[in-house]
Amino acid sequence: MEVTRTLAKFVVEHRYADIPEKVRHEAARSFLNWVGCAVGASRHETVENALAALSEFSGPREATVLGRGDKVDIMLAALLNGITSHTFDFDDTHLKTVIHPSGPVASAILALAERTPVRGDEFLHAFILGVEAECRIGNSVYPPHYDVGWHITGTAGVFGAAAAAGRLLGLSEQQMVWALGIAATQSSGLREMFGTMCKPFHPGNAARNGLLAALLAQRDFTSSSQGIEAKRGFANVLSTRFKPEEITKRLGETWEIALNTYKPFACGIVEHPAIDGCIQLRKNYNLKAEDIERVDLKVHPLVLELTGKKAPQVGLEGKFSVYHSCAVAIIHGAAGESQYSDEAVRDPRAVALRERVNATVEQGLHEDQVRVTVKLKNGQTLEQYIEHAVGSLDRPMSDGDLEAKFHGLAEGVLSRLETENLIRLCWDVAKLKDAGEVARASVAAAPADARKAS
Repeated sequence: MEVTRTLAKFVVEHRYADIPEKVRHEAARSFLNWVGCAVGASRHETVENALAALSEFSGPREATVLGRGDKVDIMLAALLNGITSHTFDFDDTHLKTVIHPSGPVASAILALAERTPVRGDEFLHAFILGVEAECRIGNSVYPPHYDVGWHITGTAGVFGAAAAAGRLLGLSEQQMVWALGIAATQSSGLREMFGTMCKPFHPGNAARNGLLAALLAQRDFTSSSQGIEAKRGFANVLSTRFKPEEITKRLGETWEIALNTYKPFACGIVEHPAIDGCIQLRKNYNLKAEDIERVDLKVHPLVLELTGKKAPQVGLEGKFSVYHSCAVAIIHGAAGESQYSDEAVRDPRAVALRERVNATVEQGLHEDQVRVTVKLKNGQTLEQYIEHAVGSLDRPMSDGDLEAKFHGLAEGVLSRLETENLIRLCWDVAKLKDAGEVARASVAAAPADARKAS
């Protein structure tokens, strides 16, 4: 089967009218969440460092770095917005593959839409098709591809960015085949980088490389026509198992974006059940850190593999420490971005409590399940079993939850009125005459100091 060509043909020929309204709404939810995460992290040192290193090399200042006044060329905007949207590790998750799908795709096409105005329905259509491409390709190689150490958001995300950008550029079927091949040869991202600035770099790099792939293909820059499925193509080189039917089966009938989920906590998704359990125990029993002798977690194997940092030293490392996450969940009743600052990670209360948190694998638990046992100094034992973590498909965040999350992220970056306007534009993106309006609306009309003074 010509997997690459089948996918390319689908992306090029599919009609927006054939997408169910429920899928369109989920796409708007994904886009809203992505914009909020990008705006929220726009002042983080990760972004500041990237801008300091690269802004002088920018070409035409055509595209917006979300949440900032900076304008850069579209390639750099794709990179930077991909970085910002994943810096807090608060973005969406396709739980079947743990891909964070919006970052690579939205970052690429919003930059493109600022250079050449694109109708909102065309933008949302391309976004949905890009997510479909990256997640189906991810499905075809997961879990062996991920288990060996590839960061699948970066490796699969480049295909989504290429497909979505190619759709907006009006590529032919053959050009789309080439775009996917050019994406395949740029696929990268290592899990070794988790807890560093390179983790958010992965979706940013995927966005930039996917956009690059589409622009090259538009000018008939060739690649293999079997970049995904060939013996020495993406799937067979980067995975020990390849299921091509995961890419081609029921194309246009089922939609991967309908399986998207959104994080209530600003850290690795596999920690969420433990955080959920600790917050529930805190609430139900008025639990206080000083009363706890020890906390025992029974977890899925990925929890220790991905988030087993026992003694994180900086905020980004804290996001990959189930020990720190449980500690702040009990101390603060929350695991938002403020619980993963450098200061929060070094807080003596958090340090002392996380040293009393223990985690062991229990075979048979699913990724969104956990058993939490808290032994108190008075001898009492408290237990909490989480069958499905909050934010999962079984306990999804509502539209109102996503708006509240957006407000929290945008606080200090935009005024409340500006935030509400941006939220409205995200919900209504399919109705916009120019999708680039979203990027421009993400920038405050006045600097933060002036807003405070007023």
